[in-house]
Amino acid sequence: MARDGLPDKDAPGRAISSNLTNADRYRRVRAVMPRLAQSLSPEDLAAQSMPDCSPGKWHLAHTSWFFEAMILATEPGYQPVDARFQQIFNSYYEALGERVARHERGLMTRPSLNEVLTYRREIDRRMVDWLGREPTDARLLYLFELGLHHDQQHQELFLMDMLNLMARSPLDPAAYAQEPRATPRQAARGGMLSFDGGLTTIGHDGPAFGFDNEGPAHKVWLEPFALAADLTTNGEWIAFIEDGGYARAEFWLSDGWAVVKSEGWTAPLYWRRDDDGWTTMGLTGRIAVDPAEPVRHVSFYEADAFARWAGKRLPSEAEWEHAARANAEAFSNLSGEAWQWTASAYAPYPGFRPTPGTAAEYNGKFMANQMVLRGGSFATPEGHARVTYRNFFYPDQRWAFAGLRLAADVMEGRAATDEDHTAAFRQDLIEGLSRAHKAVPPKWFYDAEGSRLFENITELHEYYPTRQETALLRTQAAALTAEFGPDAVLVEFGSGASEKTRLLLDAASNLGAYVPLDISETALSEAADRLRVAYPALRVQPVLGDFENLAPLPDDLPKGRRIGFFPGSTIGNLEPAEAVRFLASAKGLLGEDALFILGVDLVKAPEILVAAYDDVSGVTAAFNRNLLVRANAELGADFDLDAFRHRAVWNAEKSRMEMHLEAVRPSVVHIQGRRFEFAAGETLHTENSRKFTAAAVTDMAEAAGWRVVRFDVSPAPSVALVLMSA
Repeated sequence: MARDGLPDKDAPGRAISSNLTNADRYRRVRAVMPRLAQSLSPEDLAAQSMPDCSPGKWHLAHTSWFFEAMILATEPGYQPVDARFQQIFNSYYEALGERVARHERGLMTRPSLNEVLTYRREIDRRMVDWLGREPTDARLLYLFELGLHHDQQHQELFLMDMLNLMARSPLDPAAYAQEPRATPRQAARGGMLSFDGGLTTIGHDGPAFGFDNEGPAHKVWLEPFALAADLTTNGEWIAFIEDGGYARAEFWLSDGWAVVKSEGWTAPLYWRRDDDGWTTMGLTGRIAVDPAEPVRHVSFYEADAFARWAGKRLPSEAEWEHAARANAEAFSNLSGEAWQWTASAYAPYPGFRPTPGTAAEYNGKFMANQMVLRGGSFATPEGHARVTYRNFFYPDQRWAFAGLRLAADVMEGRAATDEDHTAAFRQDLIEGLSRAHKAVPPKWFYDAEGSRLFENITELHEYYPTRQETALLRTQAAALTAEFGPDAVLVEFGSGASEKTRLLLDAASNLGAYVPLDISETALSEAADRLRVAYPALRVQPVLGDFENLAPLPDDLPKGRRIGFFPGSTIGNLEPAEAVRFLASAKGLLGEDALFILGVDLVKAPEILVAAYDDVSGVTAAFNRNLLVRANAELGADFDLDAFRHRAVWNAEKSRMEMHLEAVRPSVVHIQGRRFEFAAGETLHTENSRKFTAAAVTDMAEAAGWRVVRFDVSPAPSVALVLMSA
């Protein structure tokens, strides 16, 4: 971060189209900040809200001073626009003489805003004239690139500082009618992505512009790790707050805890608890906190504490960069929403050399006591961020547009320890019980007892999906595998015991490899061993994970066509947007020539559906209630099991079966010191199972980039197998 307060996040060449002349590129970049200032008053642009911020007027002038001091002033006999500005608008360059202390920039009422804008226009005139002479000096052309990206840095810093200023007013004023963002926010994808360890290369290299602190490219050894597909959300942060996150020292680094106590932190910067809940200050004024949006304005200390509370950690910057290079499309908001704290200290790379000349002061002298962030924020100019970019702030600073993306170790093929799973279960349950409509993700059904009960469910007369899909596979396997081709690779998502898969393996005689992917290490290993015995000529390559955790496929698989297999109508457990994201991620994983075999349950008479999810033997009820048994045993909760009954509901509007645990009388539950009340009749929503029509499947497939080529339906009660092509 440049010492004038700007996150070091410039992304030179790609931010400014190379199809334009240098003069046009210059005009385009320089036009942005005056537009940002246009709707603001001279008073807005003159005030300084805190020592880390600068007045808007100063940003407008300093970015002009940079071109004058670094480029124009090198010409023999150059006459400055105003020699006094060399001191007033110098930021931190010792080699360029005296300057006004940063915390006193807001005391300069002179020059006026009009004089600053006049100065800016004159520098622009002189720079366009200089560019028109087609300079060839390589050092000056580099400084020109640096100046463009320095200006873009200040465009984001301008917004950071303006928000901080507006937040100081009891009027909660809006700086803008709409948030001035470069790109729309991407929808969440869910889950974590795993990456193998090994030797990797990080850092900037090559002819394109890069800041000196981004290089040189060098080798780094990584252990296996997982990185969250999404940024941490406001809703997750609220759960952290309500679980005593800011009051429990065990989550905090010592220095961070000292700051929490001295500063009185109880929530992210700009948050306030009002009568109707949490609100936050944004560039459009004070608004309600949206639980689904990524959290912003948290310090490194807060991000690190949240990660510990969640049973995870922050990624290293090498992990972040490696993941972004390997599978960028699998992540949401990798750049363009919030900068992401890493666990890496801002230090020089091996072999680092600062830029020669005055620009040597740009980055290198700040390489102490700060932490690295990666990515980019909503305020980062479009195309400005890149994968090697190293932003940096002090660990207690939080006025930047900064959030976090969680990471975890993957040791011996396991993505999380028992403690990690317990922490995640606790977090999901507390967050779910805190909602107006209480809910918990269905993945927490599956402890050992839950898995046993589900196997029993599949054998029930009422539960038709398993036997109907198996029967359909027997009759259609040959047709489904006809286009696999030689050395094809079958990838099954959520493979379990892989029993249905044998029907495809028998039909595809020239299959090159089978890759079962499952969350249960024991089930995965046992199924793989059985299949190796049954199919000795087939390569069986298990991958530990789940369909929300799509790690890259092994590099040494056969080169034939990739085929995805997702049976059991598990797709119905996902919300519509989640299902589309999964199918799109699977398409990216499998490649452009891929096929995908999807099992879906079809819409049918409600009495058949309800019976399948509320059997007369009570097995499904026991399966549902086991979630509460697990919470009591693993989390120390005190659910009164007799106070809840299983309830299965057909929701015709959303075309899904729902499972709930309904309170038969008023009940109180305690978890980790938190108290949750259930009124009689109130439910805990535990699972959805969407049912499909052919049209709905086609729409879902097309939204994810697939094309339906076969739609085979079983006899009643009907399920379907859908063959899709990329």
